[in-house]
Amino acid sequence: MNFFYTHISKKAHARVKEVLTTSFISAGKLSDEFENELAAKLGMVNPICLNSGTSALHLGLEVAGIGCDDEVILPPQTFIASGLSILMAGAKPVFADIQYETGNIDPKSIEKKITEKTKAIMPVHWAGYPCDMDEISKIAKIHNLIVIEDAAHALGAVYKEKSIGSVSDYTCFSFQAIKHLTTGDGGALCCLNKEKYIEAKNRSWFGIDRENSKPSILGEREYELTTLGFKFHLNDYAAALGIANLEDISYILGRRREIAEIYRSELINIPGLRLLDYQNDRESAYWLFTILVENRIEFIKKLLSRKIPSSVVHLGIDKYSIFGGHNPGLLNQVKFDEHQVSIPVHSDLSDEDVDLIIHTIKEGW
Repeated sequence: MNFFYTHISKKAHARVKEVLTTSFISAGKLSDEFENELAAKLGMVNPICLNSGTSALHLGLEVAGIGCDDEVILPPQTFIASGLSILMAGAKPVFADIQYETGNIDPKSIEKKITEKTKAIMPVHWAGYPCDMDEISKIAKIHNLIVIEDAAHALGAVYKEKSIGSVSDYTCFSFQAIKHLTTGDGGALCCLNKEKYIEAKNRSWFGIDRENSKPSILGEREYELTTLGFKFHLNDYAAALGIANLEDISYILGRRREIAEIYRSELINIPGLRLLDYQNDRESAYWLFTILVENRIEFIKKLLSRKIPSSVVHLGIDKYSIFGGHNPGLLNQVKFDEHQVSIPVHSDLSDEDVDLIIHTIKEGW
């Protein structure tokens, strides 16, 4: 039994082989097709496929105009990529506390962290469960802030009948190897504003407008460069893998949610264990199934005795020196760091695997 599982569609071999036979593997028609499919199947608005989720975060911040001396508020309960992307843009990460019951950023804490330098909020949908976006959007509107969602865990998640990827100014996804949908490495940036989408599209390829810069008779594109661009685009080789895997996304998400519902019904009223809160106005993508446990080390050892893997995946990143070291006052984050752990939830788990996990936990630790 594995903690993570990389789902590769049976159709992937043929799609990737087709790209290899053409010998055209850079960004092209398949990258465009992948973007169109993401919009059609997952409700993403103006998705731009990129080479990583980190690139998506960085590009979103750049296009949003975040730069030197600006502050971006985010939760510590995330991977370091969230904070590093802010530093890459020249801005400062400012950590707000989380909700102990969800692992997501606490809107009340966001309000306390806003200064005259604050320019954006970066909510992170921990484990795939959407943050309180209405409350966050309201705060952003009052203070004229931009919202850049880190949805690396939340592909296919839904908030109040709106797909994640269609809610905020910018939304960033990851297609890294162990995510719901993989291109090997990759990501996507969604932009609600069409002009910002065009800017992001151009800046993902050096700042060049590929659609309107045709090669001259000399063989070089004719273009004017007016803004800083990056080499963040996704290639067709990776896009082919993504397109094939996207055909299975309903099954991937459905199986995760099926397992999660079994956990939520079977793992209640167990001494020393608390399930995270779940509101019916949103639907988690369940990249993780995080629980809160007492005596966590003993809990992990008990699972390992049955060859069941578990992991905290990430602890709060505010402790790292590059982000300024430990931030006092983030009491829920400290408590979450002490008790959170995740158990397997993916499409390769059998019913027998799920039964074993539940039975082992119910025995106690």
